[in-house]
Amino acid sequence: MPELPEVETVRRGLGPAMEGRVICKVVLHRTDLRWPMPEGFSQRIEGTRVIRLRRLAKFLLADLSSGKTILIHLGMSGRLLLCKSPSDKSPDSPTPQKHDHVVFKMDDGARVVFNDPRRFGSMDLYRSDDESKHWLLRSLGPEPLGNSFNGMYLTRRLAGKKAPIKSALLDQSVIAGLGNIYACEALWNARISPILRAGSLSPLRVERLTAAIKSVLADAIKAGGSSLRDFRQTGGELGYFQHQFQAYGREGKECRRERCFGTISRVSQSGRSTFFCQRCQR
Repeated sequence: MPELPEVETVRRGLGPAMEGRVICKVVLHRTDLRWPMPEGFSQRIEGTRVIRLRRLAKFLLADLSSGKTILIHLGMSGRLLLCKSPSDKSPDSPTPQKHDHVVFKMDDGARVVFNDPRRFGSMDLYRSDDESKHWLLRSLGPEPLGNSFNGMYLTRRLAGKKAPIKSALLDQSVIAGLGNIYACEALWNARISPILRAGSLSPLRVERLTAAIKSVLADAIKAGGSSLRDFRQTGGELGYFQHQFQAYGREGKECRRERCFGTISRVSQSGRSTFFCQRCQR
């Protein structure tokens, strides 16, 4: 599933093409994704201008001149691909595909295409003023790259928790947008075992973990996210951070930490694979 860096990469790719532009037409090839599309979705959006494109956790949000906001979640396999104009024939320009479910046609001829083979993605339309009440957004914790996410905050939220630290990091009410891949990478970076009880970490170790989360996410965004199965950038390009993985997906391989000489192991936690080095992560 695309995590925070992948969604941020998409936002940055679409921003110049969508912000300030009018959505002239919305073509729905399906009336349902993970859930049914909002009633009158196309008609309520057509003719409105995109004031701002932003990201909140793993959600992409488009604020419109009508006072409404489009919410997009990529799900497991969703992609938002950009074709700059109908005459754009460059190799990176997306061509119509079987699972192109929603097409946004902009006033300069650009097309933004939502493609989702598994249909676990979703879209919604809500009043911008009511964002804090939206059922998908109202319980989110702070953004890990924001100033409100720091060691003091995370220490407070982890206090008394008996769950493994890896599981606690995936709780979206604790940290918004952090997912399985980058939790594994941050824990490796901070030398913390994912199976430790969350509440057992000292404030000093939590500070180190907080810094690792911010660093890993920033590096992943710089690399255009991670492409494992389905994720593509808006021009169809792959992300490159998967080539920098230190733990995730490296089961049985030598730990890359200098002078560690350990091996990456995999365990299952809450139905998800966790990758870590038992030698240097304690």
